[in-house]
Amino acid sequence: MDTDTLAHAEPSPVLEKTHLRLGFVALSDAAPLMAAKVLEFGHRHGLTLELCRQPSWAAVRDKLLSGELDAAHALYGLVYGVQLGIGGPQADMAVLMVLNRNGQAITLSTPLARALDMTGGDLKAALAKLGRTPVFAQTFPTGTHAMWLYYWLAAQGVHPLKDIESVVIPPPRMVDALARQTLDGFCAGEPWHALAEASGAGETVAATSEIWPGHPEKVLACRRDFVSRYPATARALIRTMLEACRWVDTPSHREEIAPWLAEADALDVPRELIVPRLVGREGGRRFGKPPLPVAFFEGGAVNYPRISDGRWFIAQYRRWGLLKGEPTTAEQDAAVAAAINQTALYREAAALADVPIPEETRTDVLCDGMTWR
Repeated sequence: MDTDTLAHAEPSPVLEKTHLRLGFVALSDAAPLMAAKVLEFGHRHGLTLELCRQPSWAAVRDKLLSGELDAAHALYGLVYGVQLGIGGPQADMAVLMVLNRNGQAITLSTPLARALDMTGGDLKAALAKLGRTPVFAQTFPTGTHAMWLYYWLAAQGVHPLKDIESVVIPPPRMVDALARQTLDGFCAGEPWHALAEASGAGETVAATSEIWPGHPEKVLACRRDFVSRYPATARALIRTMLEACRWVDTPSHREEIAPWLAEADALDVPRELIVPRLVGREGGRRFGKPPLPVAFFEGGAVNYPRISDGRWFIAQYRRWGLLKGEPTTAEQDAAVAAAINQTALYREAAALADVPIPEETRTDVLCDGMTWR
């Protein structure tokens, strides 16, 4: 594997901790962690990485909180849900960097996809043809997939808390549930949509980049006391993962890392089902617009943990009644996000890695025409 394009490491400061256990869930967008381990990018910065596959996002949360994991590939919204104490234990959390943007999707069961065709793309009418309450799965109550699913449904006139039943299922189990017709659809990452289509269990009808182009997705997460106890280690870990994200962002490198992702102790899915959507060959016969491919680096534009991204999740929790108590102002939400998103530490690590910092704010238009900045 070619690593010549990566920056040479400078002498590292003394690290407080050198062996790190990193958690991940079986998803294609764990590719940066896999690359960091296979190519031992951590060695440049005095780190030894141990990858620890977890069966669910709840397991990732629990092991971060117990200290069994030092850091993890995690749903952006998982971190914020724990910080806010929604549906589980509360703890002070940290987002070290964004690992990827885009790359998720929504798949419907084959019968429901056919009904959608018959109604000319009218989702509400297609769901009515089921004659019962539709069942949709997402991967964690406050996670990105839940928020993308809810936003997508609401934009089409379907209330995600009243018109459907929403259940939590770990990504690797979703295709079986769809095939057994206990699910009508799901939102998750790849390669599970590719597997659903290959098995005939369902059809992918929407990419999350249609919902929010360039949306934040997985982050490098840890407890906040990890940062305070091991600041040099946390900085070295960000540098390591920036190099891994830069390497994985090259399409040929994505094909190179796919065999490692396909291994039994990683995704345990055939390589040929991983590669097409990982490199951006998704077809698109049903998509309103061509889906944006999963992005891991894009010159550093992907990785900066913007405060506004965190604020969006807080706003969605309030919208769907997950966040109780008195309403808060945008300034108060920004203060919560600023405590979670380690922007100063990221800037230090990015400067050492020669990675530019993008603009602090950006303006995005979501699928329902709403503007977020």
